[in-house]
Amino acid sequence: MDSTSTRSTDGYAGFRALVVDDERPLASIISSYLERESFEVSVAYNGFDALALAREVDPDVVVLDLGLPGIDGIEVCRELRTFSDAYVVMLTARSEEVDTIVGLSVGADDYMSKPFSPRELVARIRAMMRRPRSGAAHSTTAGAVTRGEESPPMTFGVLRIDVAGREVWVDEKPVLLTRTEFDVLAVLAARPGMAFSRRQLIEAVWGPAWTGNDHLVDVHIGHLRRKLGDDPASPSYVNTVRGIGYRMGSGK
Repeated sequence: MDSTSTRSTDGYAGFRALVVDDERPLASIISSYLERESFEVSVAYNGFDALALAREVDPDVVVLDLGLPGIDGIEVCRELRTFSDAYVVMLTARSEEVDTIVGLSVGADDYMSKPFSPRELVARIRAMMRRPRSGAAHSTTAGAVTRGEESPPMTFGVLRIDVAGREVWVDEKPVLLTRTEFDVLAVLAARPGMAFSRRQLIEAVWGPAWTGNDHLVDVHIGHLRRKLGDDPASPSYVNTVRGIGYRMGSGK
């Protein structure tokens, strides 16, 4: 198993990143950019080593190439989601949209197509790390979420959302969401009945500096509906507002 790491006392010191790419020069470049931000960085060059390292170092963020030897990035991400809530940024050299959709559907939070700017990748990771892992929700440009340490859980029919604890239940059964899925739901739930455009959700969850296809929102909404047991044809929780985006329903 190949790995490298570094520690620092400022920047994002204390945060751990796992870079997984069989292109060693690219993995080295990504690692160096993250190390400049004071991340502790581990590197793997295949899927098997990636999963072993993820269990060992418990990363906060994983930069994961789709086209890995052995087991590909899709399978790595699927397995990773059984034991880790790390943010996952999928890297792909393929232009087909289906790769992006499939990658996100197994729990990736974001994606970038090769070739890409390492600076943009680091900027996206910075935005992710500013999002809360637990406790208070964050404020947004849309004014959707406010600090909620003292706020009671929100209920929508049998759906209950504890923003402070970042927990979700449907009919008293816990629902396991990725961090990004929870953030999307929290933004919508904070302003029930308000229609959010895809761009508003992008700015609220991924940050105003995020550049990419707004279709990313649709993929996460689809995954969120599936986990909540929400029928896309007649949703109770996350409703589609034609020509605009999405809004939170009553749960009835």
